[in-house]
Amino acid sequence: MALNTKGSRRITVDGTEYRWQIRRKPSYMQGLCRTPIAYAVEAGSGGRPGTILIVIVGQAHPGNWVGVEAEPVRPAHVAASIRQARGKGWDPDRAGSPFWLDRSAGFIARP
Repeated sequence: MALNTKGSRRITVDGTEYRWQIRRKPSYMQGLCRTPIAYAVEAGSGGRPGTILIVIVGQAHPGNWVGVEAEPVRPAHVAASIRQARGKGWDPDRAGSPFWLDRSAGFIARP
């Protein structure tokens, strides 16, 4: 599985290029602020697709329907998540199932 190039952003971390993307529309549960936002990261080499990194962030989706303010996901957060996932064994060049990184500690579901 690979990310769409439309809507994805490039980032270089420790000399390696990656692409990352947040789903534009919230899922039903994200729209209700029951689950936190997530984004996907892949190697930006353009070769054959490898393992996708899915990062769950401890904040609401900016497009939520209940009016909860959400901070943007910044490139510094993405870079830190990539470094943490690489430290935990994520290899973006190896094919396989998505690698999940949960950074949602402290997320409180809204009513």
